[in-house]
Amino acid sequence: QVQLVESGGGLVQAGGSLRLSCAASGRTFSGYGMGWFRQAPRKGREFVAAISWSGSTYYTDSVKGRFTISRDNAKNTVYLQMNSLKPEDTAVYYCAADSDVRAIIAGTSAYWGQGTQVTASS
Repeated sequence: QVQLVESGGGLVQAGGSLRLSCAASGRTFSGYGMGWFRQAPRKGREFVAAISWSGSTYYTDSVKGRFTISRDNAKNTVYLQMNSLKPEDTAVYYCAADSDVRAIIAGTSAYWGQGTQVTASS
């Protein structure tokens, strides 16, 4: 059974930082892309960032220069370093994985985590 387990969410003041982690298990993820989405209250799920198996990265415009996605293939883990957090970054953050990184960007990933809450207070 495939599992994506997120961790690292929490409450920070605006301008602060958090690092999210997502550990994948249950199958081999060799060759898989991984990424992050978020969903704020009363809003739809939004693409945040993705990384291919080879390390190519993709970001939504609103987080460029503030968030960094990275991965450790040996650990089947993806990270999201979030700096200069803003109140509008407040959301539940979901990890995603798929054999095609384009599916992650499109929001049609095969696998999803349960989410972790991130709150940036003003």
